[in-house]
Amino acid sequence: MEKKAFKIVSTKKRRHLLPNALTLIGVCLGISSIKFALDGNYGLSVIFLLFAALLDGLDGRIARLIDGTSEFGKELDSLTDFVSFGIAPALILFFWELKNYGKIGWAITLIFSVCCVLRLARFNLTKIQKEEEWKVNYFEGIPSPAGGILVLMPLIFELSSFNIGFEVKNLTPYLAILISILLISKIPTFSFKKIAIQRRLTIFLFLGIGIISISLIFYTFETLVILGLIYFFLIPIGVLSYKKNISSKNFTEDEHEDIL
Repeated sequence: MEKKAFKIVSTKKRRHLLPNALTLIGVCLGISSIKFALDGNYGLSVIFLLFAALLDGLDGRIARLIDGTSEFGKELDSLTDFVSFGIAPALILFFWELKNYGKIGWAITLIFSVCCVLRLARFNLTKIQKEEEWKVNYFEGIPSPAGGILVLMPLIFELSSFNIGFEVKNLTPYLAILISILLISKIPTFSFKKIAIQRRLTIFLFLGIGIISISLIFYTFETLVILGLIYFFLIPIGVLSYKKNISSKNFTEDEHEDIL
């Protein structure tokens, strides 16, 4: 009698379970962050949202790694992103500071959430042609997880040990509007989906990841402030990189036409 080979993942359907489970854990973390904000525990609220962002970056990669991608997972991920990075950060900001601005503060809260859902809807409709695969390295506008963390920068700064002699929380409404615009903008930003790194430089990549991880454990809010500033500085660099790729692509096509 022929024995059937044992498989850890036997069917395509079972491969969906792990990434979808991570996505669901992410939405639970996002909703929990709102609860902690209601309790006035904003530090824990930010930490839960950070974990939600980390899981959001993992679920898609794991799904592709084990061939567990699906349309259901894609839609689930978008809904989770809206809850965790469109609703949760907006409400956290409102409970913390925007409520002091009355109706204007609530309007800003709604604007951020609406811009986030519009950004996610556009992302789901974006299709990259085979001849433009290099575009996978860029997003149109900032992604919702980044927007959800960046919009909380005034709160994160207040939770850190940094002191610049200025009430950073006063920037909250203006930063929220700026991030909302960046979410729905078509400004190219780095996606970091495909990073080509030489083998000899891999050790430095792992070293950097290790340093950031340790810093997040012992100096969570200070590290988040620094990473947030770095991300802001990377936005114009991403634009220049995108334009360089466009110019290079156009030059190659023109050269090909000349040859023909």
